[in-house]
Amino acid sequence: MARRIPRVGIGGPVGSGKTRLIEQIVPVLSKQGYRCCIISNDVVSKEDAERMQRVLATEAKLMPEDMIIGIATGGCPHTAVREDPSINLAVIDEIEQKDPTLDLIIIESGGDNTMTTFSPALADYFIYIVDVAGGDKYPRKRGLGIESCDLLVINKIDLAPLVGANLAVMKRDAALVRPGKPVEFVNCRTGEGVDRVARHIIRGILFDRPVQRKRKG
Repeated sequence: MARRIPRVGIGGPVGSGKTRLIEQIVPVLSKQGYRCCIISNDVVSKEDAERMQRVLATEAKLMPEDMIIGIATGGCPHTAVREDPSINLAVIDEIEQKDPTLDLIIIESGGDNTMTTFSPALADYFIYIVDVAGGDKYPRKRGLGIESCDLLVINKIDLAPLVGANLAVMKRDAALVRPGKPVEFVNCRTGEGVDRVARHIIRGILFDRPVQRKRKG
């Protein structure tokens, strides 16, 4: 039986920054020696996967192109990661057979609403991302994604003054809605705060285990 590789699921509304967050997290993890694979879900296209192949594989050369896999689910975005994750589980099985030495599989959900969650059979750790452009009411609107995720990420903090969003209000409401659970404020465009998100992943799912690999060549 192939080794079970740890999995982190990333969900959030369309345009919240899921893909950009992954593009920022992978280099941080890579610098610390962690090797990742990415599965990107979308309803019809594979645009996000193709973008990450260009950014992370072709340009940055951080991972092989075939370790970034796009899935066109053809239906409601959260179905493939919650109600019936079989299509993702089948891809994961292939990945685990192909390269059991990977440290992490990142699964990106298609853009959906605040009810997005990941099946426990699919993801071991769940990150939900929203952005301040939707207003500072986001946390207090609740929803399964916001309430149940292991880590809530609030993106595009640079836009807060432009849209009248109060970050202190968002922080306060997140603490009320998610007592005892972490929230991080980031700017995925510049990378601000992304190192803290990576640290949550390392502590929460990779358990700070040391990475000791010889570099090829």
